[in-house]
Amino acid sequence: MKKSAVAVAPASARLTGDQKRAFWAAWGGWTMDGMDSFILSLVLVPALREVLPKSGIAATTANTGYYGGLLFALFMVGWGMALIWGPVADRFGRARTLMFTILWFSVFTFLAALSQNVWSLAMYRFLAGVGIGGEWSIGASLVNEEWPEQRRTWGGCLMHTGYYFGLLLAALANYFVGSRFGWRWMFALGGAPALLVAFLYNRVPEPQRWKDKRAQLGRRFAMHHSFLKLFSKEYRGRTILNSVYLIASIVGLWAGSVYVPSAVIYLADRAGESAVTGAKLASYATALLGIGTIVGALVTPLLAKRLDRRSTLAVFFAFMLVFLPLSFGYVFYMGTGALAAFLVCTFFLGVGGANFVVYSFWIPEQYSTECRVSAFAFTTNIGRFAGAGLTFLVGAGIRHFGTLGIPVALTALAFVVSLLLLPWGAETKGEALPS
Repeated sequence: MKKSAVAVAPASARLTGDQKRAFWAAWGGWTMDGMDSFILSLVLVPALREVLPKSGIAATTANTGYYGGLLFALFMVGWGMALIWGPVADRFGRARTLMFTILWFSVFTFLAALSQNVWSLAMYRFLAGVGIGGEWSIGASLVNEEWPEQRRTWGGCLMHTGYYFGLLLAALANYFVGSRFGWRWMFALGGAPALLVAFLYNRVPEPQRWKDKRAQLGRRFAMHHSFLKLFSKEYRGRTILNSVYLIASIVGLWAGSVYVPSAVIYLADRAGESAVTGAKLASYATALLGIGTIVGALVTPLLAKRLDRRSTLAVFFAFMLVFLPLSFGYVFYMGTGALAAFLVCTFFLGVGGANFVVYSFWIPEQYSTECRVSAFAFTTNIGRFAGAGLTFLVGAGIRHFGTLGIPVALTALAFVVSLLLLPWGAETKGEALPS
């Protein structure tokens, strides 16, 4: 679909109160998403060491890796189910659907603290994933539709830093709470985002762009119309390609980066460190991961200004292609100095993880208002089903090999495929957000 070029307005245009509130609602929700989604990564080993025996399963390294992969896979299936929020937000509004998803994942993250066996923990994480998976697509679309055209790229990038500030919050919580009081208190803290809903409810208006489209289409503005439009001749090709790109990004995050805390704990054990020290080092690693991605997110607008959308994404894919096998395939098996070297690699894995930031402004640019959140939700969540399968295979590989390094390193192959397909992606640099 051909769109008109952007009319460049002064970059110093001030944001209105509604635009600021929309940003902070999206950023705050995405921050809490980041904290809640990474809690399991931080407490995976101690949690499974407690709940596996209660489930009649020996808490061996192989079983911990296998059931850890199963938990991550079920969480991602739940996250994938969150594609239902796209049509809901397109039909009933961005702000109110955003509030509901935050409340949803807060409740089920809190309930995970009450888990007595691995199956109840898996169920609560699955249900939490359904809520967590809805926030990004809604929040990014809200910011893109509310912010001025000349500032949308910055708005999308800044909004996305929230997820990684959430990682920092999770790391701090694990350092001060999890390492001292245990894994259950970490999930209990995960219920805190519900307070954000109480504060923001009725303070964030719906974007005028969405109101205008609803008035224009009337009864034709229905959930099934929004969803089916993604597979029309106009959008079918880009929907498929965007989904493939997201599969690589998701595999890199969930089959790779989420194993960073577990890898650090194992390296700390190998170095003779105590369990408490290992938990604290896992917190440091998570903080480095988050800091690296925040740096990448802040660099993204500068790259996007010089490069086109596809090339910007390719830069971050290249980082992941290099540092996943380097950190897990080589450094993890080093002798002396492996722990310190792995922590350094973790920062660069974080930088590569900023590939998600590109989607925050690129995908909204590719679809019209009536199906924008549906498109974002579908392409960012459908890949999680494939990612869930690959994550489960990683867990099975850990069980088979008795080590997590090689199976995680192999996930870098997903970025080879996506880099080869990037030239066929829709290029939208310099084009206005479609109405």
